[in-house]
Amino acid sequence: MTDMDGKRKTIPRDISWLAFNARVLQEAADPTNPLRERIKFLGIFSNNMDEFFRVRVATLKRMIELGTTKKAKLNMHLEILPEKILEEIMIRVLQQQHEFNRIWGMVQSDLRKEKIFLITEKQLNREQKQFVKQFFEEEVRVNTIPLMIDQVPNFPYLRDKSLFLAVLMSRKSADFARKYALIEIPTKAVGRFIQLPSPDGEKHIILLEDIIRFNLPSIFSYFGYEKFESWIFKMTRDAEIDIDNDVSTTLIQKIEKGVKNRRRGKPVRFVYEKEMDAALLEFLMRKMNLTSKDNLIPGGRIHNFRHFMDFPNVFSKKSQRKKPFQHPLLAGTSRVTDIVLEQDIMLHFPYHSFNPVIDLLREAAIDKDVVSIKITAYRLASNSKIINALINAVRNGKEVTVMMELRARFEEEANLEWKEKLEEEGVRVLIGIPNMKVHAKCCIIRKRINNRTIQYGFVSTGNMNESTATIYGDHCLLTAHRGIMADINRVFLYLEKHRTSPDILKSCKSLIPCPGTLRRELIKLINHEIRAAKKKKPSGITLKMNSLSDELLIEKLYEAARLGVPVRLIVRGIFCMYSESKKYRKPVQAISIVDEYLEHARVFWFHNGGKEKVYISSADWMVRNLDHRVEITCPIFDPDIRKVLKNMLEIQLDDNVKARVLDNHLQNQYVINKGKKVRSQVEQYNYLQSKRSRQQVTDSLNQLSAIESTET
Repeated sequence: MTDMDGKRKTIPRDISWLAFNARVLQEAADPTNPLRERIKFLGIFSNNMDEFFRVRVATLKRMIELGTTKKAKLNMHLEILPEKILEEIMIRVLQQQHEFNRIWGMVQSDLRKEKIFLITEKQLNREQKQFVKQFFEEEVRVNTIPLMIDQVPNFPYLRDKSLFLAVLMSRKSADFARKYALIEIPTKAVGRFIQLPSPDGEKHIILLEDIIRFNLPSIFSYFGYEKFESWIFKMTRDAEIDIDNDVSTTLIQKIEKGVKNRRRGKPVRFVYEKEMDAALLEFLMRKMNLTSKDNLIPGGRIHNFRHFMDFPNVFSKKSQRKKPFQHPLLAGTSRVTDIVLEQDIMLHFPYHSFNPVIDLLREAAIDKDVVSIKITAYRLASNSKIINALINAVRNGKEVTVMMELRARFEEEANLEWKEKLEEEGVRVLIGIPNMKVHAKCCIIRKRINNRTIQYGFVSTGNMNESTATIYGDHCLLTAHRGIMADINRVFLYLEKHRTSPDILKSCKSLIPCPGTLRRELIKLINHEIRAAKKKKPSGITLKMNSLSDELLIEKLYEAARLGVPVRLIVRGIFCMYSESKKYRKPVQAISIVDEYLEHARVFWFHNGGKEKVYISSADWMVRNLDHRVEITCPIFDPDIRKVLKNMLEIQLDDNVKARVLDNHLQNQYVINKGKKVRSQVEQYNYLQSKRSRQQVTDSLNQLSAIESTET
C-alpha cells in the first residue's frame, strides 16, 4: 500500500516480525527477570528465528524463483522486491545475532555468580572425565552413528532442526592426511544438558555435543588418527508443505506426502561455528549445494539455543510463578454444566484454571441426557485430556464430531495421529476445507430433556490445549446463549456441507465468522466511530491482537486517527501500521507486551455511542485470517464479563514495565515509567484474584443470610 507520493504506508510484515523477536531478546537481557527465565527467552528467540527462516524466508526465496508474475499468490508486499526484503532481513538478523551473543555472555557471567558453570570437554576434572566416559558408553554411543562424508558417493540427507558435529581427523606426522565425518547430536534420545559431579556449592553442566567431543578418539579408534577437531553447525530448511493438485489422492495422503517432503526442503539457512576449518566449511557447502546467497551465518560455539527453553532447574531461586486458580463462580460447585446453563462464564488463562473446560466435556461424556458433542481442534496437548474426554463420550454412546485441522503448521503429524486414534474409537472426524484452515475454537454440546433440546458450549481465543493454557494469555467464554449456540451450529454445518451450501456462514446473527464477513463488519464498526468523531461525539477503538497487517483495515484505522477517534492498540507481534503521524488529530497509543506469559488473546472494543461492543476472537487482522481461514469473532453480551474484559485491557494499556512503544522506526523503546509501576500480567492476576475474594465474601454472606432466614 502506497500513498499519493508513492511512499509506503505500512511497515513490511517480515521486518515488523523481526522487531517483535527483538522484544523477546530484550527480555533475555533484562536483569530484573529471573536467570532461568532469561535463558528461556534466549531459547524462545532462537526457536522463533528457526521458524521465521523455515517459513517466511523460505517464502521469499520461493518468490524470487517464481518471478514477479506469481507473487500475488504468496500474499506478499508487491511494492518491495523480495530481494530487497531479504537484504534487510539479513542485516537485521546479523545485528540480532551479535546482540544475542552479547546477552549470552552476560547470562553466562550471571550463571557463574550463582556458581553454575557450563563446562566444556577441555575443562573436566578427573572425576568428571570418568563420568563423561561412562555416560557416553551407557547412554550415548548406541545413539551415535558417524557419517564418513568424504568416502560416500552421495552426501547424506541432513535433518532440519537437528544439530551436527563436523569432525576433522588428522595425524600429527602427516597433517595433510585428513578425514571428515559428521555426527548428529542425539538430543531427542539423550537430552542436551547433562549435570556433572560437581564441587560442593557448585553446579557443573556439560552439553551433549561436548561429551561426544571428549569421546571422539574412542568413536574413531578404528582409523588410528591422533588429532581430532570439531565444530557445531545446523541447517534450517523450507518448511512449506506443497499440496499438489492430484485429484487421485486424498487430502490426508497429500499432507502425509507434504510432511515427508518437508524433511527434504531446500536449505534456507546454514549456521556454523565461525572457527570452523575453512577447507571443511567449503567441502560442506559444495556437498550441500550452498552458496553465499543461502544465508550462511557464522556463530559461536553453541547452536540450537531452542533447547535452552528446557535448561535444568539448578537455580537457588525457584520460580515465583503463581498457580492458576478456580473461577469464583465455579469454586465449590460439583458440576460446571449447571452453572454454565444458568449464566455465562469467562475464563481468563493462564490466571484461571483450564480444568473447567475439561470438566465440561467430562460431564457431558457421562451425562445420560447429552446426545452429541461437536468441537474444533487445532493444536492439542501431547497427552490431551480433551481427547480423552471425547473418547469417553463416544464409549458412553454420544455422537462426537471433531473438526481436526490437519494443516496446523508443525502439528500435521500429531493431528494425523489424533485423527486415526479418534476414528478408531468411533469419533466422526472432519478434516477441513480445501485451501482454507479451520482456526476457530468452539464447542457445542446438545442435551435432550423431555423432548426439549438444550445447547451449551464455549468459544475461545486459544487452543484446546491444557499445556499451553498455563503460559498463553487467552479468554474462553462458557455459554448457553441461544444465538451463539445457533451460530456455532451453522459453523459446523458449513464445515460439513461447504461444497453444497457455501453461504451458510452468511446467516450467522450473533457470531461474526470468517471468511467473508469479519473485515466488512469491522469496517462498519470503525466507520461508526468515524461518524461519531466527525459530529464531535465520544468515540473510541481499543484493539488487542497478535498481529495487525491487513492493509484495508490499517487504512481505516489511519482514517479514524486522522478524524479524531481515540485509537488504542495492544499488538504482541507483527505490527505493520505507522502509529505516528502529524495528520492524526489524536495520538495513536500502540504498545506491545512481552512478558512471562505469551499474550495470545484477541479482543475488540468499540465505543459505539455509549452502547459499547466488545468481542473476543480467534482471528488476527491479517489477510490469511480474514480471507483464508474459518474463524469466529464472538460478541460479549454479559455486562459483567464485558466490564472485566475492558478493565483487563485498561490494565495492559497502563503497563509501564513490560510494554514497548510500537513506533514507526521499530525501536522497541519501553513505555516511559510515570508514577506507580504497572506490570500488567501481575496486575491482571491480582485483579482477578480480588474479584475471587469479593465473590467468596458475597457467597459467605448469602449463606449466613440463608441460615438466618431458616432460623427465623
